[in-house]
Amino acid sequence: MKTLDAFLAESAVEPSLNDVIRRIATCCEAINQQLQRGELAGILGSAGADNVQGETQKKLDVIANDMLKEALQACPQVRGIASEEEDEVVAANLKGQYLVTYDPLDGSSNIDINSMVGTIFSVLKGQGDGPVSEQEFLQPGRDQAAAGYVLYGPSTMLVFSTGDGVSMFTFDPATNDWIQTVERVALAPDTKEFAINMSNQRFWAEPMQNYVADLLQGSDGPRGKNFNMRWVAAMVADVHRILCRGGLFSYPWDSRKPDQAGKLRLMYEANPMGMLVEQAGGEAWTDSGRILDIQPEKIHQRVPVILGSSEEVKCCVEYHQR
Repeated sequence: MKTLDAFLAESAVEPSLNDVIRRIATCCEAINQQLQRGELAGILGSAGADNVQGETQKKLDVIANDMLKEALQACPQVRGIASEEEDEVVAANLKGQYLVTYDPLDGSSNIDINSMVGTIFSVLKGQGDGPVSEQEFLQPGRDQAAAGYVLYGPSTMLVFSTGDGVSMFTFDPATNDWIQTVERVALAPDTKEFAINMSNQRFWAEPMQNYVADLLQGSDGPRGKNFNMRWVAAMVADVHRILCRGGLFSYPWDSRKPDQAGKLRLMYEANPMGMLVEQAGGEAWTDSGRILDIQPEKIHQRVPVILGSSEEVKCCVEYHQR
């Protein structure tokens, strides 16, 4: 059982990238402390404002964003950052090698009910040494140097990849160390579990409606087996479950906002989770192509998401391609 420091020291990754990962992990320890105190820390409830996405911010959305922004701006290796809670990209250290995008608190609607939330991050190579621009961040997910998340649950876990498989670490509060508890995640290709917000079913495109309708028919339908549905309302928690025991996660396009491709953001949700799933042997798609191959057009771009166990993702995509 290795500590995070020992794991990174033995890896073939550049020391500068290791420093970025350590900085994120340390900041997430502090975010976890705030979450552990909950109402005692005065962090629950709305912040009384909307973010650039038009979503109501929770107090801890703002707190977590500020904590990560401060930590990454203090990291010499980080050139710039982009966050779900920031209107524009933010400069850090212009001589740094890396760009970091993040969702500071995924699933923040769960905070007030003491349910699982998380932090998602993606690390890209910087493209220059002048002023940081949004254009510099617009790299396909295939170019990510690292990606991962921290899950704040019954135990706090760090899950990440630098392009050579996916490792899981559990935070030990007794020693304040991250301990490797899963050396290499292997995602089963077949599954009988799916995660989707069924309350939106009537708004989905016909292929997704048909796919889920066939799942719900179970062993009596064309799929010939029974499926279970799980939904935590936090992408981190749902994807973590899939990495642990297989499954399919989807947040598809729906007709309420027909000009909006999907709900989830490409740069700091779909791309990092897509990298983790692919590194674990799964698939990550929109309804028409691989997520990691998308050329981003803007920092807050949204996409439909279908990811998880490879055979089930391919099956879902086939419904769309028909």
